[in-house]
Amino acid sequence: MMRLALISLAMCFLLGITVGSLAYLDFITKRDRFAARVRWVRQNEELDLEAIGGRGLRGLRLLIQIGNVFARSGLLSAKTLSELDRTLQSSGFRGGNTLALFIGCKVALLLFLPLTIFFILQHVSLSPHMHYLSLGLGAVAGLLLPDTWVKRRRGKYLKRLERGLPDALDMLVICTESGLGLEAAVERVGLEMRASHPEVSRELIITAHELRIASDRKQALSGMAVRTGLQSVKRLGATLIQTMQYGTPLSQALRTLSTEMRQEILLRFEANAARLPVLLTLPMILFILPTLFMIVGGPAALTLSTIFTH
Repeated sequence: MMRLALISLAMCFLLGITVGSLAYLDFITKRDRFAARVRWVRQNEELDLEAIGGRGLRGLRLLIQIGNVFARSGLLSAKTLSELDRTLQSSGFRGGNTLALFIGCKVALLLFLPLTIFFILQHVSLSPHMHYLSLGLGAVAGLLLPDTWVKRRRGKYLKRLERGLPDALDMLVICTESGLGLEAAVERVGLEMRASHPEVSRELIITAHELRIASDRKQALSGMAVRTGLQSVKRLGATLIQTMQYGTPLSQALRTLSTEMRQEILLRFEANAARLPVLLTLPMILFILPTLFMIVGGPAALTLSTIFTH
């Protein structure tokens, strides 16, 4: 019994390291974003665009090594690795160790969560079918938990990016009308939006660097849409490419696109507001109407009960 308890404790400790690494990655992302804003306000330093990886505890390094082994073993195809890397990039995580850490977390949870459940079930009387079902559910949960967490982070990142995009377009209009070129305008807006919208700033600065390095500017402009997958970002890239191809006025196209995006956001808010009466119907039926019936019909029910009892 003592040995089983020690093994269960060790499995719980390893599981805690895995889950804690995900929480630590979330924490240091928020910490670095806050530190970047403080540096911008105080010292006007450049924003660090390097993704987080290879820092922290020994458990993180172990997970990174495990992820590198599985990534290089050939068990995952190049297409799968590319899709995982693209999903992490669209969630705001970039760097050489980010993909390895993600794969390491999936492998650790896939192994240790069923083992932990197995040792815990040794002290519980269940049928063999329930034991196997619990182990299978633990393996599935361990495999899908990192994906769920990254999907949630990706949704928040893309919402913040889409929320700050109209402001970026307005600033691009100002920069282009003042005489700046496309590359200089994109980089300038990216630098100016570091404190207010760090997600938009990051994407614009990466795009500006790609515009400088890449031989094909169309590919650099469409790269931001590929990284994020947002429809609004795709429209922005297509608008910039069309202005380069046909020589249309850049400021006018950006102003029109900014107006359309703000109108879409306003329509989305109005649609959410229109859904509120329908969403409030069920809580009103469950919580408000019974109370109202008690207040209205309570005295009458008490009077009738008094009459019938006498």
